Amino acid sequence: MASQIRLRILPSVRCFFDKLVQVKVEGLAPHKPVELRSKLVDDKGIVFKASALYKADETGQVDVSHAPSLGGSYTGVEPMGLFWSLAPDTPHSKVFKKDVLTPTQVKIEALSGDTGELLASETNEREFMMEGMKRIPVEEGRIRGVLFIPPGKGPFPGVVDLYTFGGGLTEPRASLLANKGYVVLALAYLAYKDLPKKVSKLDLEYFEEAIAYLQRQPQVSGPGIGIISISHSGGIALSMSSLLSGISATVCINACTGNTVIPLHYKSKVFPPLTPLIENIQFLDSGIVDIRDATPDASLEENRASLFPIERASCQFLFAASEDDHNWNSAFFAKQAVETLRKHGKKSYELVTYPKAGHFLENPYMPYCPSAFHRAVGSPVVFGGEPKAHSEAQLDLWERVQEFFKSHLVNKSTC
Repeated sequence: MASQIRLRILPSVRCFFDKLVQVKVEGLAPHKPVELRSKLVDDKGIVFKASALYKADETGQVDVSHAPSLGGSYTGVEPMGLFWSLAPDTPHSKVFKKDVLTPTQVKIEALSGDTGELLASETNEREFMMEGMKRIPVEEGRIRGVLFIPPGKGPFPGVVDLYTFGGGLTEPRASLLANKGYVVLALAYLAYKDLPKKVSKLDLEYFEEAIAYLQRQPQVSGPGIGIISISHSGGIALSMSSLLSGISATVCINACTGNTVIPLHYKSKVFPPLTPLIENIQFLDSGIVDIRDATPDASLEENRASLFPIERASCQFLFAASEDDHNWNSAFFAKQAVETLRKHGKKSYELVTYPKAGHFLENPYMPYCPSAFHRAVGSPVVFGGEPKAHSEAQLDLWERVQEFFKSHLVNKSTC
């Protein structure tokens, strides 16, 4: 390794996962080509890699924040390209982070563009929990999950994070949101601790218990709480907002307006799942499945039993939809939800759409996931989107989510 050459990650090699860093290489020969490579190994051991070609300036420096990539995983000036363009060695893999107590490590290397010699390397440690944050496993009645409590006196607004359908518990978004001054309950529903691995129905009373549990916490300012959800969990969020009390602000990311996959029960009410339009499923040459048009319109007369009555909701909504989502037609459903509220004289909504983004809109700088195994389908499916546009959408949405909760949980009393 060339001793005079240095790779720097600024302002520090340690940062929160949702923060931008500056990658610089110094001590190169002027105008010499250099290749930058990044590598992440997730908690399942799956390797994700990216690379980009640069040319040093007249001072022998490459600053990724200002210099354009000339080729590789992305081109042009992309300060965080080495992060969002990370792609898996194993096809149809999504970055998996189980343990938020440890940082995600992204190793960055600089190699000679002429010889391939390793010139310098550094590792960016991307953390999830701020110092003083409490992470408390929850086993209260039927409720299973993890409660994140930020440091400080509080009380803080409470948010339930729903990311349930794939099973287990997903904590990164909940922990990062808690860093912003919220008590966040990452809620599990199946395949976690003593919860069943498979269920024949969704029991909305379980989620009602979760709201009550969160409201009881002394660190939570109430009475209204927030919900953040994505994909199938978006339907749960819509049903909670429509049928349960105590909810002030709901974020639905790429959701469907009707119930899907398995029946949803609340007391004597049952929402049957929409029947997929099997004839609309496409089998791609790559061997994976495109199910975008397989989810029917829940507002049609024959599907009304599956439609969530969101006109009954008293909370504020933020609908976010990717126009190139291939899990289902998220933009259609989001616009339909907004139109339903509007027709009932309600202005309690915001809608944002992202033209070239795919299904999994997650935390900023989370690598783009073009395809993955789909639990309901039983095979890999395509999720749509383009990496750069998807990354930009994730960054924009994260800021909108914070502003939305600030407006409707921090600055205002509950509906």
